[in-house]
This record gives sequence, structure tokens and C-alpha cells, in this order.
Amino acid sequence: MTHPQDATLPDLERQDIELAEAAGRHRHRPLVRWAGWASEIADQPQLAAICGATMAAGLGFRRLDLVGTGARMLAAHALATAAKGWIKDRVRRSRPEVVIEEGHYEREAGDTHDPDERSFPSGHTAGAVAVAAVVSVRVPWLALPAFALAAGASLAQLPRAKHYPSDLAAGTVIGLAAAALSLGLFDLGARATRRR
Repeated sequence: MTHPQDATLPDLERQDIELAEAAGRHRHRPLVRWAGWASEIADQPQLAAICGATMAAGLGFRRLDLVGTGARMLAAHALATAAKGWIKDRVRRSRPEVVIEEGHYEREAGDTHDPDERSFPSGHTAGAVAVAAVVSVRVPWLALPAFALAAGASLAQLPRAKHYPSDLAAGTVIGLAAAALSLGLFDLGARATRRR
């Protein structure tokens, strides 16, 4: 166990903790609680439902482009979820609320299933950014609202004391990579189909 102000922590990590603590002190305010509730749209089941609903709408309206967008969204979301889960299973990091309430901080390699030790990376951010990035490519006029919703869901995690800024940054990178992989794989599949 390490105290969050421990001089052995790298400066950048101490600043990360300090920013999260400062934001997290507002976690009990009604607006922060409401933002936290609203940010749950970026949780795994809700995002998967949005992706599925997009595909279903495409089928219902006989719009294969919409079905394709939903499928790419779902693939990006699944890839982001798998990547963040793989990392969370290998990195133990205390959530900011633990630092605030109990005064201790841990970050180390290791397996844990304790939600209080699975801060890194932000899954809400990874999934929301993955889906928003696919939407921005497939439906460009929705890029701004899609990324605004993803940013809102992500940034709400700071005052909720659920994540550090670096958790959000890592989740963003994972989400963008997952979207790029999803879009790339579907494009490869489409090219291969056209060649037949």
C-alpha cells in the first residue's frame, strides 16, 4: 500500500492522483450523480443494446448501410471491451474513491476482480470512443454529437471518483484502436467479397 503523496511515485502519477482527488471530492453533488447515471449509457450492456438496435433498425427499414454501421459499432465495442478487460486483469490500480475515502493507493501488476482495484483503463471511455469513432466514419454528420456523448460519458468518471485522467486517456486510445481495427476488418471483408 502506498500513500497517494508518496515521494517514490513518479511526478506524473502523483499529478494524476491529485487531479482525480480534486475532481472526486464532488462525487456526492446531485449534478455529478446525475452525470454518473447518464454516463451508464456507455456501460457494456447498454452500448451493446445501442449497436443491436442500430442493426435492427437497419433491417426494419431495409437499410443495409445501417445494418453495416451497427455491426461495425458492435465489433468495435467488443474489441474495446476485450482489450480493456485483458488490461484490467493484469493491472491492479485503486480507484480514486478509495484514495479519497481510505487514504491509500496501489498500482501494480497483478490479477484482481475487486472493482475497487480495477481503475485502469476506463471501460466506459474505451467503449464509448470505439462506438463514436465508427459512427463518425460511417455517418459523418453525427460525428460531433457522437464524440460529445462519448466525451461526456468519459469525463463524468472523474468527478464520480471512478477513474484517473490517465485511465480515460488509455480508454480513449483503446477505443480508437478498436474502431480502426473494426472498420479495417470490415473493409477487408468487403473487398474480398467484391473480388469473388
